[in-house]
Amino acid sequence: MKIAIIGAGSSGLTSIKCCLDEGLEPTCFERSDDIGGVWRFAHEVESGRASIYESVVSNTSKELMCFSDFPYPENFPNYLHNSKMLEYYRMYANHFGLLKYIQFKTLVISVRKCSDFASTGQWSVTTEKEGQQETAVFDAVMICSGHHSEPHFPLDSYPGIKQFKGQYFHSREYKTSTGYQGKRVVIIGMGNSATDIGVELSRTAAQVFLSTKRGSWVIRRVSDNGYPSDVLANRRFHNWMRNILPSDLVMWNTEKKFNQWFDHVNYGLQPTDRSQFKEPLFNDDLPSRITCGSLLVKTSVREITETAVQFDDGTVEENIDVIIFATGYNYCFPFLDESVIKIDSSRTYLYKNIIPPNLEKATLGILGLIQPLGPIMPTTELQARWISRIFKGLCRFPPINEVMDELEKDRKIFIKRYGTTRENRLQVDFIEYLDSLASDIGVKPNILRLFLTDPLLALAVCFGPCTPAQFRLQGPGKWPQARKQIMTTWDRIIKSSKTRTVKSQGPRFVTAALLLAILCLVVLLLSIFIN
Repeated sequence: MKIAIIGAGSSGLTSIKCCLDEGLEPTCFERSDDIGGVWRFAHEVESGRASIYESVVSNTSKELMCFSDFPYPENFPNYLHNSKMLEYYRMYANHFGLLKYIQFKTLVISVRKCSDFASTGQWSVTTEKEGQQETAVFDAVMICSGHHSEPHFPLDSYPGIKQFKGQYFHSREYKTSTGYQGKRVVIIGMGNSATDIGVELSRTAAQVFLSTKRGSWVIRRVSDNGYPSDVLANRRFHNWMRNILPSDLVMWNTEKKFNQWFDHVNYGLQPTDRSQFKEPLFNDDLPSRITCGSLLVKTSVREITETAVQFDDGTVEENIDVIIFATGYNYCFPFLDESVIKIDSSRTYLYKNIIPPNLEKATLGILGLIQPLGPIMPTTELQARWISRIFKGLCRFPPINEVMDELEKDRKIFIKRYGTTRENRLQVDFIEYLDSLASDIGVKPNILRLFLTDPLLALAVCFGPCTPAQFRLQGPGKWPQARKQIMTTWDRIIKSSKTRTVKSQGPRFVTAALLLAILCLVVLLLSIFIN
C-alpha cells in the first residue's frame, strides 16, 4: 500500500516509521526544507508553518514525551529547549532511516477522493515543487501538518483596535524580547504562550499586563522533591483514583494541590468556572513576576483607544505601546475538501480523534489534532501505530452505527469534563486515550498478568509514570528493551539534574531523633546516679 504523509514534524516522522514497521510504502511531503515542524525555530515567520519564540522549552519531560522505542540520551535535561528537541528528531530520523522517504520543499495543493473511492478508498494527491505540479494516487493518507500555523486573530471582538496607534500582532510573530525595553505591553490570552511571553518581557519592558477572561491554574515544571510535575501526575493509579472518586472530591483535591504553591485567588489567576477542567499552565516564574509587580494580571479587554486599553473591571491603562494577541489558532486543512472533516466551535468530530466518520473507506487520518493532558509525541506515535494497522486491515474499524454511537458517548463525556469553550475543544485524557488505542492494537499492558509474572514491573507500571515504553511490553512492535526502560526511569530523571555528586547525609529528622535519644539516655543515667 502506498501512503501519503503530509508534514515532517514529530507526527510525520513517527508516521513514516510506523508505516515502515507495517510493511507499507510511505511518501512524506514537507513544504519547508527541513524536519521538526513546530519545534524548528526560525528567526522569521514562515507562511503556512508553525512559529515559535527563541526561548521555548518543553512543558513535558523527556521520560514521558519520547517515542516509545527510542529514548532520549541520558545526558539530555528533563525539560528540553527547542534546539534539543530538534536534535532528538534528527537522531530519530537518522536512526530509523526516515529522511529518504521525505520530499522537501513540496507543497500539497489538494487531497481528493478518486472517482472509485467507494470501492478502492484511494486518494488523488496533487503537490507542487519549484512551480511544477504533480498528481499521484495513494491508497491512504496521513495528515500530520499540525494545528499551529493559522492564527486565531479575532480583531472584531476588540472595539477600537484599528485606531490603536501602537503595535499589535499575534503571538506567533513574537521571537525575542529584544526591542521592548521601556515599553508598556498588553498580552491578551492566558495560555502557555501568553504567560511565557509575558514573563520574558517583564524582565525588559517597563510594564506588562496579562489580560485573561477565565483565569487558569498554574503549576511548576519542578514539583515535589524536585521531580518533574508530569511524571508525578501521569500515573495509572492516580488516573484510576480520579475516575473512581466523586468528581467534586477530585476537583477539591486538585485545587488544594494547585494552591499549595501559592493561592491563585490572591494572584488574580483562579479560574472563574471551576466546574470544568482547563489544562493548567506550566510556568515556574509567573507568580514571582506578579509579586515583583513587573507583570500585572487584568480582566478581559473592553475597549481599545489610540493609546490606552480599558478592561472589564473598569480600570484603564494608558500609554500602551504594544498589544500581543495570544489567542490561539484555527484548525484548517486547505488542501482537503470541507465535506471530509467537520470542525465546529466546540470540538472536532473524528473517530478515535483520528478518522472522519463519514468516509466510505477508513483510508484517511488526521494525526495530532488533539491536546492531551500530557505529552503529544507518544500520543501521535500511538495514533500512527493504530491507523497504519487500520490501513492494513489488522485493526478492526467498526460499522458506521457503532462509530456514531461512540462519538456521541465521547461527546457527552467531553462536555461534562471540559465544557464547550473553544480553547478546550481538542482536549483528551492522556492515559485513557492511549489505552483506548493500545487496546485496539493489542499493546495495552496486561497489569493483572504482570502482577502474576513480574510483580516489580507491575508495580512500576501501576504506580510509576506512564512512560511510552509501557506500550512496547507486548503485542505488535514489542521492544526487548521496554522493561529495562521502565524500571530505570527514576535513575535517568535524577541523573540529568544531578550533575554534581553530593554524598547524602540522610534526613535531618534522623539526626534530631538521635540527639533526643542521647538526651533521654543522659537524663536516665543521671537519675540512676543521683538515686
